[in-house]
Amino acid sequence: MAWEKTAADKKARIAASIPEEWRIKTLPTEDSVMNFPKVSGIMSLEEIAITESSASDLVAQMAAGKLTSVAVTTAFCKRAALAHQLVNCSLEFFPEMALARAKELDDYFQKNGKPVGPLHGLPISLKDQFRIKGLETSMGYVSWIGKYETENSVLVDLLLKAGAVFYVKTSVPQSLMVCETLNNVIGRTVNPRNKNWSCGGSSGGEGAMVGFRGGIIGVGTDIGGSIRVPSAFNFLYGLRPSHGRLPYGKMANSMEGQETVHSVCGPLTHSVKDMRLFVTSVLAEEPWKYDSKVIPMPWRQAEADIIKTKLGSGGLTLGYYNCDGNVLPHPPILRGVETVVSTMKKAGHIVVEWKPYKHDFAVKLINGIYAGDGGTDIFNTLKESGEPDIPNFKDLINPSLPKVDMNELWDIQLKKWAFQSEYLEQFRIAEEKLGKEIDAILAPITPTAAVQHDKFKYYGYASAINLLDFTSVVVPVTFADKSIDKKQENYKPLNDLDKIIQEEYDPGAYHGAPVAVQIVGRRLTEERIMAIAEEIGRLLGNEITP
Repeated sequence: MAWEKTAADKKARIAASIPEEWRIKTLPTEDSVMNFPKVSGIMSLEEIAITESSASDLVAQMAAGKLTSVAVTTAFCKRAALAHQLVNCSLEFFPEMALARAKELDDYFQKNGKPVGPLHGLPISLKDQFRIKGLETSMGYVSWIGKYETENSVLVDLLLKAGAVFYVKTSVPQSLMVCETLNNVIGRTVNPRNKNWSCGGSSGGEGAMVGFRGGIIGVGTDIGGSIRVPSAFNFLYGLRPSHGRLPYGKMANSMEGQETVHSVCGPLTHSVKDMRLFVTSVLAEEPWKYDSKVIPMPWRQAEADIIKTKLGSGGLTLGYYNCDGNVLPHPPILRGVETVVSTMKKAGHIVVEWKPYKHDFAVKLINGIYAGDGGTDIFNTLKESGEPDIPNFKDLINPSLPKVDMNELWDIQLKKWAFQSEYLEQFRIAEEKLGKEIDAILAPITPTAAVQHDKFKYYGYASAINLLDFTSVVVPVTFADKSIDKKQENYKPLNDLDKIIQEEYDPGAYHGAPVAVQIVGRRLTEERIMAIAEEIGRLLGNEITP
């Protein structure tokens, strides 16, 4: 069977999984589809209210018997069905299976008078890297269509133990290694705020689904910004935990066995409160007993309390930078960083400039790691079906680069280790000068607001943090404004890539696009960084995003 027919069949099966009464008769022509659920006539007022609630509130209501999982799951299944029809974001949609699970949970609650766990009855959407027994995990590859899973990913099992309901698996770019969600299976996923903008990648389907509120907590993965970029482009919070904090066992992946820079799992949410609900629920299941790479480290409330104590007595100390020395961000991002800096200073916190240390070296090193096999793993997978590679692929994985042999790999790993140690030294030097601990670093996550399709060219703001294996939380800040964010005339580019990115900036095209920053801490500082991100969100008035 030609790859085109295989892909078309899969696309048709996804469309057929949407019940007739949830199908949109006439698609809207507007660029933004954010308001569509309220005017569609498909969702009731109660269902809209459910999907526009918070995960924390929903689990509390279900635990109190005020809402059923069937009602909550039905609402999110409907909104997810609308999301797929409007922005093309699902690779698996299985409402019947989800509602059967929801009824089981409701029956348990009725019989026992208590929830099965902290996520009892809560629908959670998953990136299509997560294996669910009995379902496909095509991951944007045509050759993987028709292969059904015989077991769950570790995180799937643990979320089920905590009481979660699964109903959808969302789209990813072919290879996972680009920040634009495009594949030959279903095509391009677009941003629900404006179909002319990217939803990010590689967890772009999750970004679009949760951004549209077809999901309340989405779970993605991040090896070079793949949770954080979609979070930023869809005005969401996103957590990139350090390697070893959350389980990654039995996941589908490209370049399996690449151990120099680890991909990690993490949530995309509308609030840090919901992010914390997810992380505490997973850690309560003791994932280190199921995945040998997970560090035996339960949730440490004392770490979060350290930040709360600082907030109540003297404030935080933050470093910040608005340019990494490689590519200058566009005006909306520069304004976003400055907005957070001024907001924190006004609230009495200490904010000092941080000089990015050897970020040019870091970006070159990690790009070489991504392309270490010359793209062999990905190209071999494409050859199995005969499908072509997507154009964006070469932005990050350049097949013209020579393959890395074993001795070169060892040398790369030594360089990575040395860089990580040197960066920690920069923290110590700065702290000695200040006489205070630096609680976090505030930085851009991308050089652009939600970007126009196929215009994302620079991953370095995100990927340098992956090389360091630092904890990072994306915080939504504001939106691009053509009346404020004027193009910089007479700017002298830092290099050829910077020139391309600066020339691409069009204030009109970016008007209204989400602007975000990332809050970065040392390794395994998830509790502290979430607490800091939550305070920044509160001060900005973005504690819960729409």
